[in-house]
Amino acid sequence: MTRHQKRLSVPNSWPVERKTSTYTVKADAGPHGESGVPLLIVLRDVLGYADSRKETRYALEQDNVLVNGEPASDEERPIGMFDIVEFTERDEHYRVFPDQGGRLALTAIDAESAGSRLGKVVGKTQEPGGDTQLTLHDGATLRTDDGSISTNDSIVVSNDDSSIVAHFPYEEGALVTAVRGSHAGEIGRIDRIQVTPGSSQNNVLIEGDDGRFETVEDYVVVIDENFTDEEGAAEPDVTATDEDEADAGTEDLGTDADADEDEEVTDDE
Repeated sequence: MTRHQKRLSVPNSWPVERKTSTYTVKADAGPHGESGVPLLIVLRDVLGYADSRKETRYALEQDNVLVNGEPASDEERPIGMFDIVEFTERDEHYRVFPDQGGRLALTAIDAESAGSRLGKVVGKTQEPGGDTQLTLHDGATLRTDDGSISTNDSIVVSNDDSSIVAHFPYEEGALVTAVRGSHAGEIGRIDRIQVTPGSSQNNVLIEGDDGRFETVEDYVVVIDENFTDEEGAAEPDVTATDEDEADAGTEDLGTDADADEDEEVTDDE
């Protein structure tokens, strides 16, 4: 398997410029599959807290960067949807949230909210003894004796002990966000779930602030009110778009575009 990752072929969810240089960092094996963004990109390209892989490694060695409550040690560790990234020395806490267009963005949250993370249930199996094993969207598994949790529901998992602290059923009237497709990043309430006979995916009609839209069931995640601001819109993020970066470099992110381009050539060496 190649250790190189061309920028032009990275997933659409990655918040990186595609035409500044040929290669970028390849995510290591881990949560979120191929859509996971390497932690190095988050620290260097998005937040501008490091100018190189070497600086990123040094920062991680201090155990001041936490992912879902655990110190991160690998700069290529995949970061994905609903992960919690914390910087203890800076007292900064972020949730990874899909932005408009499906790009992953960092949303600033408070320390209390950083103590747990949201997970969409994508699999459910019954185990001997009566417990249920749940599989979440990032590949994590956990056991529970709560038989009311179903596939497509969302749960809030404590980062301290992996216990379930909240449960949001997937049902009509639930607050949801689209995480993929043409409506990625939009938030609304389920108006109707259209069950499709056979193997085709169910469709979901969602009533948002800008009108009704339709998407497939797999693209929808149930969320709670903490994921929106007082006006019901998605929380603000700190990820620039391709147009922003092209017009103003990465000034808004606090990075040095020239240093970044030089580093990219040797990222995979």
